[in-house]
Amino acid sequence: MRIAPVLGALVVTVALAGGCTGGDGQQPAPGTGTTAPADGGVGGGDGGYADLVEQLEPSMVTVRAGEGVGSGVVLRSDVVVTNQHVVADVEEVELVYADGAASGARVIATDEFTDLAVLRTERGNLPVPEYREQLPRQGDIAIAIGSPLGFQNSVTVGVVSGLNREIPGSATRGNRSLVNLIQTDASISPGSSGGALLDSRGRVVGINEAYIPPSAGAVSLGFAIPSSTVVDTAEELLRDGVATHAYLGVSLGRLTPSIRDRLGIEAERGALVLEVEPDSPADEAGLRRGDVLVGLGDTRVRNVEDVLSALRRAEPGQQRELEYLRDGQRQRTTVTIGEREG
Repeated sequence: MRIAPVLGALVVTVALAGGCTGGDGQQPAPGTGTTAPADGGVGGGDGGYADLVEQLEPSMVTVRAGEGVGSGVVLRSDVVVTNQHVVADVEEVELVYADGAASGARVIATDEFTDLAVLRTERGNLPVPEYREQLPRQGDIAIAIGSPLGFQNSVTVGVVSGLNREIPGSATRGNRSLVNLIQTDASISPGSSGGALLDSRGRVVGINEAYIPPSAGAVSLGFAIPSSTVVDTAEELLRDGVATHAYLGVSLGRLTPSIRDRLGIEAERGALVLEVEPDSPADEAGLRRGDVLVGLGDTRVRNVEDVLSALRRAEPGQQRELEYLRDGQRQRTTVTIGEREG
């Protein structure tokens, strides 16, 4: 029996939440599905999130890869996205759907760096959920759906505990470097990997990735890959078979009115630099903690998502003008886009 692999860390042990025991044609683009609730949302009332879960269940699958069990989410009408560590090195898997039916699926491509894989299913016409483009806010409702320990389409509810997280010690395991993750206290267990993390309107905000087990002294510490990363990487894998990873080497935070007013930051909009990686492109360009990014290339930066969007359009090695505010003064520099190696 295959057990969820473990990442070693200096202080804690982090477990990947998967691997527990237990026709080509016109496709709708991700995010154009109709299974998500209308703008008013559902859930949160007397019935909790039962209506929302009922709507989204047909878009969730259980992934059986050899003796391992994980989860997956419909990306296109005949394509499912899951974690790379769920499928490991196999080429064919079995998918189990909400109606109890099962079908085979072929692993099209995988990306170890983001820990994502795309699967072509033998069953078509699957409902595509809406994938949220913007990052959730800290404190937003988070609903995890997956197959922990093989219990199909199990639901847990919590909040978004944090953003831009990096799994402790992830870089020490096989050069895996999972960064910019969503942290949640919605329970994630072995077998949840590849399942969906939803917001209160039923939009996919992330793909569940890993958790820190109670044996490490943690309580409800789970992580998910943001949906914008999922969609962009999956589309690149479907198109090219491989994915590239442009990066600046900064950890960014929201410039909220509260932070702006209470800490005396004069910028109205932008992305707040929380950390700068040593010897990274951002470090070499002169960025510091506390700077506010307001421009990257031809992109006007109003929030963190604008920076991520600009990076997704950039290629490693390209140079971009970087505009930022420091101590109320607007400054410009040139940055050479780097590439993370997975």
